[in-house]
Amino acid sequence: MSKSNTKLARVLALVLALVLIAAACGDDDDSDTSSDGDDGGDAAAGALGELDLSGIDITVGSKDFTEQLVLGEMLVQAYEAAGASVGNQVDLGGTVVNREALLAGEIDVYAEYNGTGWTVHLEEDYETVKCEGCSTVDPATLTEAVAEADLERNGIRWLGRSPFNDTYGFASSPDLTDEGQPFTMQSMADYLAATPDATVCMESEFPVRPDGLVLFEEGTGYEIPEGQIEILDTGIIYTETESGNCDFGEVFTTDGRIDGLGLNLVDDPGMMILYNVSVTMPDELYQQSPDAFGEIAELLFAGLDNPTMTELNRLVDIEGQ
Repeated sequence: MSKSNTKLARVLALVLALVLIAAACGDDDDSDTSSDGDDGGDAAAGALGELDLSGIDITVGSKDFTEQLVLGEMLVQAYEAAGASVGNQVDLGGTVVNREALLAGEIDVYAEYNGTGWTVHLEEDYETVKCEGCSTVDPATLTEAVAEADLERNGIRWLGRSPFNDTYGFASSPDLTDEGQPFTMQSMADYLAATPDATVCMESEFPVRPDGLVLFEEGTGYEIPEGQIEILDTGIIYTETESGNCDFGEVFTTDGRIDGLGLNLVDDPGMMILYNVSVTMPDELYQQSPDAFGEIAELLFAGLDNPTMTELNRLVDIEGQ
């Protein structure tokens, strides 16, 4: 194995170790979750094979919230370890900024969500990726549809797919959930119908997004009246829900503040759109080293399920790491 491959093995071993630590933090049993660093390095090295991005220039971007910063820095470190010359544009801006920069060649790579790719970038109807008679969408099916269409129309490759799904959802205040069973989307709707003075706090765009409030209302049959809606900035929603000033708050389902503030995620049977993440890059760049780019994406995403990504976000937002 080359020197760059060994460095990449070490970086990925550290990433895998961090994933294991995050998972262990949320593990209630007494099983041994410790891992020896050398063993992790050997395992990562064995999985990598011969990967080498030497001589390739890559500029990595990301959106401007915690999860994207974590994913962006992971990509920067992995590509550097594989020998690429990497420009760091992590925290570039919002969805539109990153997508336009990718298409314009101002950045080469950023992590994007399959639901965003399908409904926003490709302007496709989410219903078209549901199988006949199905009420939900399979994550693999959605990612395959996005990848095929974006490559054909725009020359953009989608690599890998995270197990975690960071979609819109709701969380209930700790006191409210302590009074009874954890809420489902339907029981939340029933509670709101029976409690006129209950409040749901949301971002300003959530009530008008095609992947926002309308999906909850269609799925539950309850249209939340304006009198039960309070519009707040994103960060304030979490703290106001913790304090009980909001009975429910609109959240991102892998946000570390959910666990960090003791909020309770409302169970979603599949009403909200999927948002698993993939690496997106121009096909021209991908073709310079298809195996290496593909395997790095697969390895980085492999351990990132919802509890693990939530814990990594919590370590940043709550612990300040």
